[in-house]
Amino acid sequence: MKRTHLAAVSIAAASALALSACAPSATDTGDEVTLTLWSWRTEDVEKYNRIFDVYEEANPGVTIEFEAFLNTEYNQLLTTGLSGSDGPDIAMVRSYGGLQAWVSAGQLVPIDDIVDGLDAIEPAVLAGARGHEDGLIYGVPFATQTLQMFYNKGMFDELGLEEPTTWDEFIELNDALLAAGVTPMALGAKDSWMLPIFSDIIGAGRYGAGEFEAAVLSGEKNFTDPDYVASLALVDDMQQYLSPDVVGVGYTDAQIQFTSGLAAQYPGGTFELTTFNTQAPDLELGVYQVPLPPDAVADAPVTPAYADGSFAINSASEHQDEAAKLLNWFTTEEFAQLFADELSMFSPIPGVTYDDPVLEEMWDLYQASPASYLLLVNFRYGEPQGTAVLGEGVQQMFLGELDPAAVADKLQAGIDQWFVPGN
Repeated sequence: MKRTHLAAVSIAAASALALSACAPSATDTGDEVTLTLWSWRTEDVEKYNRIFDVYEEANPGVTIEFEAFLNTEYNQLLTTGLSGSDGPDIAMVRSYGGLQAWVSAGQLVPIDDIVDGLDAIEPAVLAGARGHEDGLIYGVPFATQTLQMFYNKGMFDELGLEEPTTWDEFIELNDALLAAGVTPMALGAKDSWMLPIFSDIIGAGRYGAGEFEAAVLSGEKNFTDPDYVASLALVDDMQQYLSPDVVGVGYTDAQIQFTSGLAAQYPGGTFELTTFNTQAPDLELGVYQVPLPPDAVADAPVTPAYADGSFAINSASEHQDEAAKLLNWFTTEEFAQLFADELSMFSPIPGVTYDDPVLEEMWDLYQASPASYLLLVNFRYGEPQGTAVLGEGVQQMFLGELDPAAVADKLQAGIDQWFVPGN
């Protein structure tokens, strides 16, 4: 029986096992096998179980046990599990720099030669599952996440409000919501990982999105650049439209604030959609890109995005052949369509269609003006990670302890400890 676990993993010593391509799998021998798959998506347990029911029906003798852990504790739990004998057979792993510690420790199996269909995935998405030093692929990407502003269509209609198309309209909209006694935007600033997301939703167009990204990576500019500081000033200005005690508001509290009608808008990612649909199935959602502010460097509003993560094989698994077979299924259109239908997320596998109109609208916005979620895509390859530094810095800014320029200085000082431009 599939189940979800929210407990820590015990530490035990184990030696890494090499993948044997010629070894018979459980489905070949008739043996029963259970594959454990770990995830940080506690909200998706039932949905994944329905997806894996399809695989189990086609592969008698194989049971997939989907185990989900709290997202804030997952990385440490997985690190502990992969270091011992109690880890999963397959793990949902983070992308880009978030992947590298497990790769460097030899805890994941490179899949270039054992999984078909990887070449059909967009290179920019596949880069999230690639080893930074060896260039090998260590997982099958499962989702592209886009960042945008959600809003309550019913509330907007009731108050006679519309999606803003200019910065002045965006400010007027938020002022009107305040005047109506409604919190304009729900944000869980207590969970600092949400703050770089908020910063890019509000400010990516101001600092220049892809143009700035290229300049920073080459060393032409850094995060103390006036345009980036100006984007942080916009984020600071938004505090008036958030809960008064926003740094004390948790991530799930902000979701409830939005779905219960206490807030009219929610700056977040595609990954929120299934939660919103579950918590408030009658809530009519809309989405839009935040319009460009004055003096914006970008030519048009942008939708930041990133490869969320991938499914990887634990090098200490005793069922690597069966795990490889499952990962091959993850590259098929059958799995991709089930994933999109159940989880309301964008699959990186070609051929998928999206029935959810909100999901389709988010995809159209992204296709029209894509950008990278800058700090996650590029600045998680060393310590301290850029997202962690900025998240803490924005919290301090909201508390009045730092101004935007000081937050930018803090971010650059953190990145300077490991980032070398041009490499």
